[in-house]
Order: sequence, then C-alpha cells, then structure tokens
Amino acid sequence: MTSIDNSRNISLEEMDKQSLLHPYTSIVDHLDQGPVVITKGHGARVTDNRGRDYLDAMGGLWCVNIGYGRQEMVDAITAQAKEIAYYHLFFSMANEPAIRLADKVLQLVPNHMSKVFFCNSGSEANDTQVKIAWYYNNLRGKPEKKKIISRKLGYHGVTVVAASMTGLPRNHQSFNLPLDGFLHVSPPHHYWYAKNGETEVEFSKRLAEELDALIQREGPDTVAAFIAEPVMGAGGVITPPEGYFIEIQNVLKKHDVLFIADEVICGFGRLGTMFGTDLYQLEPDMMSIAKGLTSAYVPMSAAIISEKIWNVLKSGSPDTGPFAHGYTYGGHPLAAAAGLKTIEIMERENLVDKAHKIGGYFQRKLRAKFADHPLVGEVRGVGLIAGIELVANKAEKIPFELSVQIGPQMTQLLLDEGLINRVITNTIAFSPPLVVTESDIDEMVERCSRALEKLTDKLVHEGMWKAA
Repeated sequence: MTSIDNSRNISLEEMDKQSLLHPYTSIVDHLDQGPVVITKGHGARVTDNRGRDYLDAMGGLWCVNIGYGRQEMVDAITAQAKEIAYYHLFFSMANEPAIRLADKVLQLVPNHMSKVFFCNSGSEANDTQVKIAWYYNNLRGKPEKKKIISRKLGYHGVTVVAASMTGLPRNHQSFNLPLDGFLHVSPPHHYWYAKNGETEVEFSKRLAEELDALIQREGPDTVAAFIAEPVMGAGGVITPPEGYFIEIQNVLKKHDVLFIADEVICGFGRLGTMFGTDLYQLEPDMMSIAKGLTSAYVPMSAAIISEKIWNVLKSGSPDTGPFAHGYTYGGHPLAAAAGLKTIEIMERENLVDKAHKIGGYFQRKLRAKFADHPLVGEVRGVGLIAGIELVANKAEKIPFELSVQIGPQMTQLLLDEGLINRVITNTIAFSPPLVVTESDIDEMVERCSRALEKLTDKLVHEGMWKAA
C-alpha cells in the first residue's frame, strides 16, 4: 500500500510530484507517472514503498559497491557521530577519520600519488582538478596553459566546469555550455567510430594522432590537461580499444599536458582491479575518486595529486599564500568513517578479487545470452560493468532513431520485470554491487532477456522494426 503522510493526507508519490525537481528526469513524464520510491535494501536488492522487490543491476548510480543494508556501516557512522559529527579541514584544522582515510587511500593508489583533497561529489573532485591544473601552471610561470581536453561521450559531472568537460550534448544544450577553453576529441568507441576494417590498434593510433593534432593546432603552451575515464560509464559503457591509453599518454607526455584519470565509476573494484589505472597501466598526474569510496553510504569524493604537482604547489606557497580552495563538508568525519569502513570491508571480503572472478562469469553470461540477439549490436564491458547496445539493423550497424525512444521503453520494461538498469540512449547499462552472486547474475540476465523480448514484440507490433 502507498505510504500516506497523515499531516497532509497525500501519498508520497503525490508529495514528490508537488515538491521535488528530479535530476535527469523528464518533467512532463514524471508529473504524469510519478516516482518509484525506494525504502529498503539488502545486498543487490531494493524494495519500494509498495513492497515490490527489485534487483538493482546499477548499484544505485554505479556506486553501492559493498551492497545495501550493511549494519557495520551504520555502526561505524553512528560511532563517529557520537565522538564528533563534524569538523572541517580549513585553516590547518583536521579530524582523525579524514587523516586516516587520506593515508589509506594513498596506500591503494600508485606510488607517485602524493596528496588527497576531499570533496563531496565526483563533479566537485573534477572541478578541483581543473583549478589545481590552472594553479600548477600559474606557479610554473605558464599562465596561458589553461585549456582542458576531454572526449565526446565522456562524463565528468554536472557543475559548470565538470559539465564543460562532459562530452554529452544533453549536458550542454540549454545551459550555454561548454565554457571557452574546453575541447573534445573523438571517443574510443571502436564499434561506432572505427573505419571499415580498422583494427583496434590502428583505431587507437588514429585517435592519438587526432589528439596530437588538436594540441598542436591550439598550441601546446595553451593546453593544461586531458581527462578520461578508464572505462566510459554514462556515455554507454565504452571500454578502451587495444593500445589506446599507451598512445594517448605518449602524446600527453610529448606536450607536457597533465593526465587526469576520472576514476569516479571505475575506482574501488568495479573493473576487477582496485582502480582502472591498475587495469590499463595508466600513469596519471591526478586521480578523481568518489562513488565506491564510501559505497554511497555518505557523500564523499577526492581529488588526488601526484608528487610532481605537490612539489610545485609546495614551492609556490611562500609567495601565493594559502591554497584558497575548499568545501565546508570536504573531509567530513562521518563520510571519512564510512570510507574507512568501506575499504575495510572490501579488503576483508576480498571484493576486488571477487569482482574480477564473478565479473568474468557476468561478462560470459551476458555475451552468451545477448550477443546473437537480432536487436543487439554489441555486448561490451569488463569486470562488473557492462553495456548491451541495441540497434535497428545488426548487419548494417544502423542505430535506432532517438524518436523511437528505446531508452524509456526499455527502462520501463525492465522495471516491470523487477530489474533496475540505466538505459543510456540505446545501451542497457549494468553496474551491480560487487557482492552480487552468480544466482543474482543469472536472475538479472533472465529478467533482462524477458524485457528485451517484450521490446522486440512491441517494436514489431508497432511497425517500428522487423527482423532482417
């Protein structure tokens, strides 16, 4: 039964429609259909206020890595709240959990990383990285070196700077974005962007040449940084082609351009390694982390900088004064306590290794079930992140027109089957908690298969598609 607020005598769904502006939501559709109100969760499953259970194949928003309902997380946050619920990091002040979490994070990242700056979201972490890149170049006497290059289909957040780096049209249109000085190159999406017969290695070399040409055209003395997700998430779960990051990093080193690894989704076990940086042997100058850092039990993110950058900031400090950047809630002790407990759980339960092993099972099951489906152009992914791309014509690689509304249709059919996914344009995305079991995966695959068959029948019935 729908929950009722007796003080106002309206349902939660109606109260929601009257009071909330939802992110990434069609206003008109939401006012017509209302929300799904999630009230409980355990492991990889959640329950709505009507008592209906769902398998959460997205782990919230790519983030609940240790699963829902962890009592020891509640206990750790509560224990910290009893000691001191808040203290900031401004003006040389500190709190113990933030200190210990920064130290722990530096034990997990590559050895050349040096300092951790805490924020509240991935967007804030990426904004911070840009400001640090600008600050770094100012201190080096290179004030013109400010442009930021990212990739089309990349996702780096929605604050003004982060949205400028994001390479998705929806994040730009109607917002007067991107800002000047933010540039975009082609995505490493071999399925759609490779030329006929072009191998992954050849494709990677061509993309590196495109990046090199852009930097030279703009002027290397004007380009500060390049930002990339190891695996692109919100752009459609795009894994890098063979040799891609080797080629890209060679170009960046050639032109003295900083490399920001956006590990917001990929970090903390998602790919079957602690970070995407580990899997693809990256050498970033900066790393942005969030989501899995606390498994989203409390908001927290961080911008991590290398020793190279730290040394410049330290050397310039006597002349520039305080590092004039920060957030009221950055390094919040409750969030830091959640981060410490999350990492403790991950290490104790070997969740990174588990994600690698069960991720292999997950990838095999998806490919076996969907790769040959007439509506599926490609199944891709690594570890516990995957995408199933739907196409109108498999043989000729023709996408569905946006007007067909594949995303909204498939999202609803999946919900009807009790499965929560994110359908990105025409790609069904998966990012389940790292605690997912083989039986959970089997169930996810079967529910997704039933939804896809219903979509197929619906498209045929409406004359929107016919089998080749």
